[in-house]
Amino acid sequence: MSYRTQVITVFGGSGFIGRHLIRRLAKSGAVVRIATRNPTKAGFLKTAGAVGQIVPFATDVTKDESVARALQGADIAINLIGVLYEQGRQSFQGAHVESAARIARIASLNGVTRLVHVSALGADASSPASYARSKAAGEQAVLDAFPQATILRPSIVFGPEDQFFNKFAAMAQIAPALPLIGGGKTRFQPVYVGDLADAIVASLDLDSAKGRTFELGGPRVYSFKELLQLTLKTVQRKRYLLPVPWGAAETLGGVLEKVPVLAPALTRDQVELLKRDNVVSPGAAGFKELGIDTLASCEVIVPTYLARFIVGGRNPTVPGNAH
Repeated sequence: MSYRTQVITVFGGSGFIGRHLIRRLAKSGAVVRIATRNPTKAGFLKTAGAVGQIVPFATDVTKDESVARALQGADIAINLIGVLYEQGRQSFQGAHVESAARIARIASLNGVTRLVHVSALGADASSPASYARSKAAGEQAVLDAFPQATILRPSIVFGPEDQFFNKFAAMAQIAPALPLIGGGKTRFQPVYVGDLADAIVASLDLDSAKGRTFELGGPRVYSFKELLQLTLKTVQRKRYLLPVPWGAAETLGGVLEKVPVLAPALTRDQVELLKRDNVVSPGAAGFKELGIDTLASCEVIVPTYLARFIVGGRNPTVPGNAH
């Protein structure tokens, strides 16, 4: 990949996925604009490229004129904007549908040649979960405005700043048990953030990726219980895995989502999401069709960043266990 004369605008580029993607895009030689609400927080990414190559760009995705400025002169646009829960003025409709539609519409008007929209595995207009319905609506809005857009649907994404393994590892430090919501049978296909970033970059080089949707899952399918067991083994903690029936989980989510904290531990909508497996559909285009054959596994990557949760540092003589 070499885009030395081009400009790439990445919406939401200062987040978890963005910081890994920006480093890869910088290697292409392109000028990379990080369109974000708070450009100061994206300043650390400037060192990923040459002087002046990585440009944090103050952008309000709720306003046409702000999005237009971020896309002025851009050749490629990548949308990473997404939220895991609704809180205050942060809504699924605003983040996943309205902002996505605005970016796609203005990208088309401004002559952007490629648009990559990162959605989520499980996006479904008929889902009982608002999150999944909004992701599906966002995809449709993007394709309506920019038919040649590439849609990427990753399963849960793991890596150093993830909100899955880190959350449960932190919970294991203080809680005597971890919740097995719905019995822990829901299946996931976690994808490493670095592999997702590689997929985004690879899609830019393939004409065959235009107008297509790719489902991205890692090399192995796990049950929710297996993921919690892996977490406990990694942080060397013995914690009981407590089965929580769906009804009790919905009640708990209803309580926790109202607690005035930065990120709720659980919401009712997340409980609805957990009722469906989050794995790649049979026959769906995925990493292979993007030219990526080797994928990182949880067993290899997760220990590299959860070690900080181990009391006294790494100690291979003290095994973790889950019941």
